[in-house]
Amino acid sequence: MKEFRFRIVVILGFLALSIYLLYPTFADYQNTKDIEEKVSSYKETFFQANPNAQADQIEEQAELFEDSLFNSDPSFREDREKRVKLGLDLQGGMYIVMEVNTSKLLERLAKDSDELYKTVLKEAEEESKLSDENLVSILARKLQERNVRLSRYFGSIREDDADIISNLQEQESDAVTRAIEIIRNRVDQYGVSEPSIQKQGARRIIVELPGIAKEEEAKRLLQGSALLEFKLLRDPEFTFQIMNQVNSVLANSLISDSSEVVDNDTSLAQNDSTSENLSEEEFAKKNPFFSLARLIDPQGRTADAVVRDKDRQRLLSYLNRPEVQNVIPNNVEFAFGAKPFGSQDGEEFYTLYLVNKGPELTGGVIADAQATIDPNTTEPVVNMQMNSDGAREWARITGSNVGKRCAVMLDGYIYTAPTIQEKIPSGSSRISGMGDLNEAKLLEIVLKAGALPAPVEIIEERTVGPSLGQDSISQGFNSTMLGFLLVAIFMIVYYKKAGTIADLALFFTIMFIMGILAGFNATLTLPGIAGIILTIGMAVDANVIIYERIREELATGKTVKAAIDSGFVNSYSAIFDSNITTFFTGIILYQFGSGPIQGFALTLMIGILSSLFSALVVTRVVFDIMAAKGAKIKVG
Repeated sequence: MKEFRFRIVVILGFLALSIYLLYPTFADYQNTKDIEEKVSSYKETFFQANPNAQADQIEEQAELFEDSLFNSDPSFREDREKRVKLGLDLQGGMYIVMEVNTSKLLERLAKDSDELYKTVLKEAEEESKLSDENLVSILARKLQERNVRLSRYFGSIREDDADIISNLQEQESDAVTRAIEIIRNRVDQYGVSEPSIQKQGARRIIVELPGIAKEEEAKRLLQGSALLEFKLLRDPEFTFQIMNQVNSVLANSLISDSSEVVDNDTSLAQNDSTSENLSEEEFAKKNPFFSLARLIDPQGRTADAVVRDKDRQRLLSYLNRPEVQNVIPNNVEFAFGAKPFGSQDGEEFYTLYLVNKGPELTGGVIADAQATIDPNTTEPVVNMQMNSDGAREWARITGSNVGKRCAVMLDGYIYTAPTIQEKIPSGSSRISGMGDLNEAKLLEIVLKAGALPAPVEIIEERTVGPSLGQDSISQGFNSTMLGFLLVAIFMIVYYKKAGTIADLALFFTIMFIMGILAGFNATLTLPGIAGIILTIGMAVDANVIIYERIREELATGKTVKAAIDSGFVNSYSAIFDSNITTFFTGIILYQFGSGPIQGFALTLMIGILSSLFSALVVTRVVFDIMAAKGAKIKVG
């Protein structure tokens, strides 16, 4: 058995890894089932206590109760994030195709929008609807056909048409990128789990929102313009006072609430000297706010706090309590950073700030922003320019708040909070502190997103109901089980004991497929299930080729071990040829196909690799062990 030990360890290792990766999916299913039962019981109790309550009131209270249950244990959220995700066709939700109207952008960019330009632009817009060519190229071609230089409407007289076209195409592409960034921020803030937002062609954006039921609200969310704001941070002394009041109120409020569970992690240092003699559990009970929001600088130079990613929802639920809202002044609010502050032991941390609720300035005044490298310090920076109204306001704001920090916020999240060094009278300012140029480019897009240059229109929308999604799941599961059973029964009937070994390899194949999907956070769709079912049928092809070859070798009078060796070796060429051609087909489908086709291609390629491993490694090990023990092997 020693000669088989390595292969057995490898097989069991892959199986254990697959089970480990699939466990969050099983745990999330159990968690969801338990929460649904508790919510159902809560609805009945609430209705008994409030017999006159309307149906929408009951549903609203049930949603709040469900959210509190889901946020009460951080493991619920971890399992949900690591599970095998379900696509729109299985979970239900909205599928929306949006198009960025770049003709409005070109209309705004033109220096002298005369009748000729408007006519040509309209013709170009109509042609672009029937062509894959981008609007800028069509417009440039039509103007050139009329012997009109592009510099008449864009750029300077010294620029040639090629340079102007390149610049316009860049701005057209940037408008789509900015629209995607706005939509992604909106969707994340809205709380949609597992959204899919991707660019299609030059101007179209496909948005999939699983689990969305309120269609009109979702459409307003997607088509609304992003909210860019400049808000002043409050002084550390004032912030400490508010934090201490919140902490005190929470400590008194939660002391009798046994349903609250505090995660006792010691990855960050304690906040003050009074906590040195307290255990982590005692500290969390006496300081529920500071147990989640740890101060970066306990000495008081800054009041920024750090919150673990998995604790953010719990902290928000604390801050939204009525008794906590009563001690927070109406003119201030807590806000999180838009990006992680750092990571430790695989966990991400976000910065928590206290800012004025009213903005000093909004993003409508941003005329331009440009990410670049500072030649003096070689660090990435973003230069931004405001219009005349914004420049006057910015001069007043910066002049009266020198030494204070100003937060740049998009949709309620803070991207940066630099200190105002001096009065800025020109409306031109610089933001530094980014990690690299890509991060600076992202901030540039965010700053420009405050004044969206082109409207976004919904050109197609489809809604998949949750019941239809559940039907798809049930039918897909039943189809998979039926396919597995039919193939398994056929192999046992036709190949006897060898067929049982092939069925064992088939089971390993399915486990490996699902484990790989879970490990890469892939999304399982209905076409993906079809790919798995096809893989089940194809998975035994290699076993059939090997078994027929072994049968031929046994017929020549060879020993069992020799027949097994020859059967596997002489089958490799046929097995690899058929599977490699199918794998390349899957690559082509994945590269050039859309979402559903890609889901099918992905599971097909994963299934091919998994079935090859099962047939050539798992099956071979079982045959070798049986031959070494002298067991009788019947191949049909």
